[in-house]
Amino acid sequence: MAERGLSIDHVTIWRWVQHYAPILNQRLRREVRHPNRSWRVDETYVRVAGKWAYLYRAVDSAGATIDFLLSPHRDLTAAKLFLRLVLSGTSIRPRVINVDGHPAYARAIAELKESGDLGRRCRCRPSPYLNNVIEQDHRFIKKRIAASLWFRSAEGALRTIDDYEAMHLIRKGQIRWLPKGDVVGQRRFIHNLLGIAA
Repeated sequence: MAERGLSIDHVTIWRWVQHYAPILNQRLRREVRHPNRSWRVDETYVRVAGKWAYLYRAVDSAGATIDFLLSPHRDLTAAKLFLRLVLSGTSIRPRVINVDGHPAYARAIAELKESGDLGRRCRCRPSPYLNNVIEQDHRFIKKRIAASLWFRSAEGALRTIDDYEAMHLIRKGQIRWLPKGDVVGQRRFIHNLLGIAA
């Protein structure tokens, strides 16, 4: 904004994020490349309204973001809800889901296989070393969250993380026809998504 000669308060930018982040993420999902069939699932801690919450995230073996969920709990119900959300967001079914040692994932995957939401041949592979891809991917999101001095409400946290994830998706080159390093193309893409004249 300073480059364009505009002086804008940080609260105005926060309001823009709260309003436009869900719209951006919803429109963006139509343009994203499909993930591969080897998924990494993990959760990280986020401070929301003075309490710890859990940010569940899924990426494929190449590091492409699949989806995320913010939950107040880290248990079987949250793990199953997250896996259902991820499966509903993509037509690709995983052949393997790599998880850390958290036992809720194995039980959630077994229950989803029984209900038919997940293919019978899908394997749950508890391997912390194979989850290095998602651990590294957490760093970008955690860095942004720490810079924003955490969150005061769950709704504000969800919308802000929605925006962080959307922008991270674009920067990682997950848009089907947009190369990874094309900053001008990325800006044009966001303008087109939101209907902004350049």
